[in-house]
Order: sequence, then structure tokens, then C-alpha cells
Amino acid sequence: MNKMEAEFSNLVKAFRKRHMGKGPAKITTTFCKCWAICEMEGNLSPVEKFIASASDGKQMVRAARTEMVKMMYRQHHPVEMEELLGAKFVDLFVDIDIDKDLGMSIFVFDRDIEMKFKPIE
Repeated sequence: MNKMEAEFSNLVKAFRKRHMGKGPAKITTTFCKCWAICEMEGNLSPVEKFIASASDGKQMVRAARTEMVKMMYRQHHPVEMEELLGAKFVDLFVDIDIDKDLGMSIFVFDRDIEMKFKPIE
């Protein structure tokens, strides 16, 4: 993970903490073409873990969490991310594995951020 990917991870964590009350414990970001792919560990709150222990709880938490995250980015446009990358936010794809407490978010931007921030070798 290069410096810009690390900075993007910090923005994602701060954004989620500000708008959801809790951010992931760990985020790893990889830029690939126009995508910022974030792998997140430690997403669930104690209440979500409790709900997930019920018979239909896992699916309920997964559905609520993925929709909530997408809605959050629609309601609160990620301006800080756009400013950091110099690219316009276009879309977001989200999923989470409740059992492993691992989440994935793929942020789609309007230009190739991988080439823009590729480390010089």
C-alpha cells in the first residue's frame, strides 16, 4: 500500500466513524484502474454481533449494513476523497462477510487513479 492508498484508507475510516459512529479497525486500500478497493476488518459493533447471533440475524445485519453504507455516501458526498485523488466519485459497491467481520468497498472514480498514483520504480 503506497502513501496515497494509506491516506485514502484513513479518509474512509474517518468518514465511516463520523457518519456511522464506528469505523473499521483496519483498512487496506489498493488502487486498480479507476477503482479504490478497500478491504476492511473489524467493522461490526457489539450490537450488530449480538443481532447476527440470532437465527435470521446475519442476513439482516448484512442487508442493513450494505444498504446503510451506500446510502451514507449518497447523502454525504465524499468530497475529501475527491480532493485527495483529483477525481470525481461515481459509484460504490459494498459487501460484508458477517462471520469473518470482513468488508469490501469498491469506490469507482471517473479517471484512472492507479496510473496517477503508481509509485515510481
